[in-house]
Amino acid sequence: MKALIALEDGTIFEGQSFTGAGEAIGEIVFNTSMSGYQEVLTDPSYTGQIVTMTYPLIGNYGITAEDMESSAVHPKAFLVKEYNRHPSNYRSITTLADFLQEHGSLGVEGFDTRALVKHIRTAGAMNGIVSTEDLDPESLVERARNWSGLVGRDMVQRVTCTEPYCWADNRPVVGSNFSTAQKGAADALKVVTFDFGIKFNQLRILTSLGCRVQVVPATTDADTVLAMEPDGVFLSNGPGDPAGVERVVETLRTLLGKVPVFGICLGHQMLGLAYGGSTYKLKFGHRGGNQPVKDLTTGRVEITSQNHGFCVDPQSLDQKEVEITHINLNDGSLEGMRHRHFQAFSVQYHPEHAPGPHDSLYLFDRFIAMMRPTG
Repeated sequence: MKALIALEDGTIFEGQSFTGAGEAIGEIVFNTSMSGYQEVLTDPSYTGQIVTMTYPLIGNYGITAEDMESSAVHPKAFLVKEYNRHPSNYRSITTLADFLQEHGSLGVEGFDTRALVKHIRTAGAMNGIVSTEDLDPESLVERARNWSGLVGRDMVQRVTCTEPYCWADNRPVVGSNFSTAQKGAADALKVVTFDFGIKFNQLRILTSLGCRVQVVPATTDADTVLAMEPDGVFLSNGPGDPAGVERVVETLRTLLGKVPVFGICLGHQMLGLAYGGSTYKLKFGHRGGNQPVKDLTTGRVEITSQNHGFCVDPQSLDQKEVEITHINLNDGSLEGMRHRHFQAFSVQYHPEHAPGPHDSLYLFDRFIAMMRPTG
């Protein structure tokens, strides 16, 4: 089935849908990972976006129940060079096409993904529309131009949980709390996790390190969090523009100095705003499992998994208060920071490696050490 991909600047690509009829509008971005497409699709940080994979053959190993990073597919459409209709994997339970159809996401193949990616790298990420229904290029371009985009919008409200839950037995347990979940671990560290669009592997890692994890909606206020008497607060990843997320910054400012805080991705950006800094939109973002980052505190370089389109501006931070700890070796952008007076640190990338390398797992150990009482 014929599908057109139209960008707001008038660029048009023609492909074929491998999921049937459909249409999607959003910001068109690209991911450079060679595998891990299921984790990409179930990452809530892609809300409001259309994802292009740079690796040419996608779908080889099907879909597995164990690799879900949330309960839904978040990109509105998934663009690939070639879709493999015959996956080979002993864990596979369904095909990529069936998975996308089940979750209402459009899949398109059979066009020059390299040309699209090169165009985005030159012109920047932009609004786009993918359709099998409207095949008029002029109409599609006009509709892409009229889409509101992501800047200034609160996308977190679309993906945050509606009620608190605990992570136990490798699944969310709604209605549980620190006192009822994970019995037998009364001496475990208690971590309150803000859900800005969390990926399950963050929760898996925290519980594997002996933590009891309470997940709360993004709008939860500081008094409610402190009443739980947590040993630490974890700030998850999430979609969109951090400047568009209301009320969270003031909550974080209240928590600083009262409890150890560890933030990643959007959580890192929200901490930057809480420190008094500002954020800006990258030209085409960092998305993939091969981003080199230097830890300035140790001199070590780690290869990281990333998915973000916004970044904290290091020039906006008071560096007498905030220390820059990590930088991206491709473009020099800020990748990590820690407060000089409060127990709070964060990174822009994804140390939970789903998908991607495991180089940054030490950050979870650092959080555990920060929460454990000394003396």
